[in-house]
Amino acid sequence: MSMLDRLEDLRRAGTLADLDVHFARLIARVGGDHPSVLQAAALASHWTGQGHICLDLANAAAVSAEAGMVDGIETPPLDTWVAALRASPAVGKPGEFAPLVLDEANRLYLYRYWSYEREVADEIGARLRDDPTDVDPVRLRAGVERLFPASAERPNWQRIAAAASVLRCFTVISGGPGTGKTTTVIRVLALLLEQAEGRPLRIGLAAPTGKAAARLQAVIRAAKGDLPVPAGIRDAIPDEASTIHRLLGSRGGSMAPRHDRDHPLGLDVLILDEASMVDLALMAKVMRALPHAARLVLVGDRDQLASVEAGAVLGDICGNAPGFSAAFRRRLIEAAGDDPGGEGSGPSIRDAVVQLRHSYRFGAQGGIDDVARSVNRGNGRRALELLAEAGLSDTAWRPVASPRDLRQALAETGPAQFGDALLADGPEAALAAMERSRILCAHRSGPFGAEAVNGIVEERLEAAGLIRRQGAWYRGRPVLITSNDYHLRLFNGDLGVAWPDAEAGGALRVFTRGSDGALRRFAPARLPAHETAFAATVHKSQGSEADRVVLILPHEPSAVMTRELIYTGITRARSRVEVWGTRDAFEAAVARRLIRSSGLRDALWSATA
Repeated sequence: MSMLDRLEDLRRAGTLADLDVHFARLIARVGGDHPSVLQAAALASHWTGQGHICLDLANAAAVSAEAGMVDGIETPPLDTWVAALRASPAVGKPGEFAPLVLDEANRLYLYRYWSYEREVADEIGARLRDDPTDVDPVRLRAGVERLFPASAERPNWQRIAAAASVLRCFTVISGGPGTGKTTTVIRVLALLLEQAEGRPLRIGLAAPTGKAAARLQAVIRAAKGDLPVPAGIRDAIPDEASTIHRLLGSRGGSMAPRHDRDHPLGLDVLILDEASMVDLALMAKVMRALPHAARLVLVGDRDQLASVEAGAVLGDICGNAPGFSAAFRRRLIEAAGDDPGGEGSGPSIRDAVVQLRHSYRFGAQGGIDDVARSVNRGNGRRALELLAEAGLSDTAWRPVASPRDLRQALAETGPAQFGDALLADGPEAALAAMERSRILCAHRSGPFGAEAVNGIVEERLEAAGLIRRQGAWYRGRPVLITSNDYHLRLFNGDLGVAWPDAEAGGALRVFTRGSDGALRRFAPARLPAHETAFAATVHKSQGSEADRVVLILPHEPSAVMTRELIYTGITRARSRVEVWGTRDAFEAAVARRLIRSSGLRDALWSATA
């Protein structure tokens, strides 16, 4: 049997995708018909589809040697495999134009993804080399002290992040929930406008999803009025945010964005929120479209789940953050009046990454922050102890080891979780109650997935007399929008609730909340793609928060169950989180990092970067 026939068998078995085998056939046609090359081509395509930027040949060969195969393919030893690839006309070195690119670290890329990675690394490198030369340090210090009053927190990382964002062309502000990322960003904009001394400053605000963009602009609108700055500065702070795709624009009949290197964005500053959700290809397009002289500030939580598409870009950019250089530490002390301490050695990107560390959301007696920190450290046992600790009012653990256990738990919890919403006296109160309470699942399908949980919750609510299902739509049905509709201004991640509308003669309408907080109503037939939302996946919850969260984990470990997923689910809660599952599955997930093969971290953080 030829290698292509074997790959075809794996496609029929569902191990490989159609695209993986088609790509291998393409490689065979351009002269890469060696079996080892075809294996590598199919795996490179497959790994990209799984979120990796490249195929780590050493890792794949090691897995194959230990387990007999990797993704259904028995690969040759690493040296043999690399030799076959380097001899193939289908494989080039970095910088050569070929369908596949093999670098010196034995990472095999699809050419397009090698190009994206190189572009992002080069653009960041260029910005790291070119600090702004027009910063007035006296004005900056005065602005920082006025906008960030003295506090007990030492060092004040918000001050340090703001000063760094003014002093650098490229900055990352990373931090967990409640650490004040958006608060810091609003003040960064005020500081930059003060530095401009009345000159026009073109500022862009963007996020990867419509929901995240709407949330960013709502927070800025609510907060900028209280800033201790002149009215002219306050009025100049923009409060309109867009999705990244909308910012880049589109060309009729083309997949290419309207803004690129030849048609750059007209911006002096770009704030990119929820950057952990941005994949490599989209980040490359942003870098390509942003003028070289423009400041770029990435804002996000490096510990959250990475993008659904290929890459863990924010995590790669943040690296290990070993501490600022001595020279930049002195500049920060002068500008922020605060000493970040902890000087480190390494490449210049260490001066561009600031980690906010103090959470203002969780009380000193609460457990959510401690649980999240334990998860981030990989200490699943300690996280479980905290969840189950009776003295903590904001965390809880419930053993759920079978679908039967899950049905029982939902029978007890479902009516209590959603009773306030379903017994509300109007759509405003119903939607507010739905926003306060969420059930999150690791999986979409399966007995512990969001689809199954939604069905069980509906059954239990109907049995309790809280809903009456008559077809797909019924009073109180919560829905999650899953695609953007710019005409209706409904975005992926928006939550709505179906409710009788007095203005429509009692007909059901779906009520959602606009960016200004006001209710909006839509006939169900007008909605873009949507789904029932008593429960949703953790991935769908990114960029949102709720007072109370129940996180449901499957009873057995899975590829989706990682430390980042557990952390993201737990930190969606503002006031209380319950985790349901088995101890073994929880601890296995916390021990398992989401590792995506990439060369971006090396390109930015290696000794030669």
